[in-house]
Amino acid sequence: MDFELSEDLRMLKETVHKFVERELIPIEMESMDGPDLKPQIRASLEKKAKHLGLWLLDVPEEYGGMGLGHLGMVVVWEELARTIALPPRGPGVFGPDVRPVLFMLKPEQKEKYLLPVLQGVKKTAFAQTEPDAGADPGMIRTTAVRDNNHYVINGRKRFISHAAGADFLQVVAATDRSKGTRGGLSMFLVDADTPGFEITRKTPTMMGDVTYELAFDDVRVPAENLIGGEGDGMRLAQAWITAGRLYQACRGLGVAQRAIELAASYAPQRVTFGAPLSERQAIQFMIADSFMEHQVGQAYVYQTAWKADHQKLARHESYITKIFCTELGFRVADRCMQIYGGMGLATEMPIQKMWRDSRSFMITEGAVEVMRMVLARQVFRLYS
Repeated sequence: MDFELSEDLRMLKETVHKFVERELIPIEMESMDGPDLKPQIRASLEKKAKHLGLWLLDVPEEYGGMGLGHLGMVVVWEELARTIALPPRGPGVFGPDVRPVLFMLKPEQKEKYLLPVLQGVKKTAFAQTEPDAGADPGMIRTTAVRDNNHYVINGRKRFISHAAGADFLQVVAATDRSKGTRGGLSMFLVDADTPGFEITRKTPTMMGDVTYELAFDDVRVPAENLIGGEGDGMRLAQAWITAGRLYQACRGLGVAQRAIELAASYAPQRVTFGAPLSERQAIQFMIADSFMEHQVGQAYVYQTAWKADHQKLARHESYITKIFCTELGFRVADRCMQIYGGMGLATEMPIQKMWRDSRSFMITEGAVEVMRMVLARQVFRLYS
């Protein structure tokens, strides 16, 4: 592969970099109101983003978007992750957050659900995780039973982001529990005002965002709200899983890059025992290791994204990006905090927030231990 970004992607990267430097970093310590971006700040940033052409980046061109592939989105995500000005788990300021599964809807479903999301009229949330089914979707207990021209959904979901305020949810439920993930899961569009659906609990996290617990008690959903066919739930989820892992990896890359910038600019200024920190070998090694690891991670993420765009992706590569780069972000943020000492703990500095956010990405959307377990299976297949 050619490791050089195309001219278009270099321009995109530079545009987003300037946007982050000029519009986001200067306001990052005051942009949020609890888990959400302040409304007036969101409106201003979205207007500026549209003016720069940074709108609906990964939405297919047929729906008015830019149609960026994996590599294009990696370039964007990496730059955005350098700042804590935006919510750590979307929505951002470059248009509505649309999971790829919505582009797979039937025409009549797109009219009712996809287009209003793209127009900013409706909001959606994705509901898969359960109390007993996090990284193992085969343990999903929420069921959907066919009853003539409806499905009746019963169960509980947990740690669901953006459920409050969502107009509808994409819900994964078991239509045949005996089949597990191999044809036993299905996905449904569930309107939030459907009788029997309720948000029963909210869980604030150490990152400042909020997740929700959901209850489905005899929720009747029209059969036409089934996405795809019965048993397609896992296949549909796989449609965005590579992009999701690349996004997580880019969060780590961006945090690592910002932490290196902060540490390398601070170390020469901070004098202890008659010499700047930059002359201490312990500090030099921290910064050198961080820079080296970031370069390795970036090269691999770019390669993985390029392969995904060219349908050359091996299954294990997305696991490697998720593991290596999420751990990288936390490790480099931790080193940066150590170099800053007491000031690294101060809430007036972005380091502590970068550290907390990075720690969470080693758990969410696939814990690194699960990724390692699946990766090990792949390695055994390759060499046995």
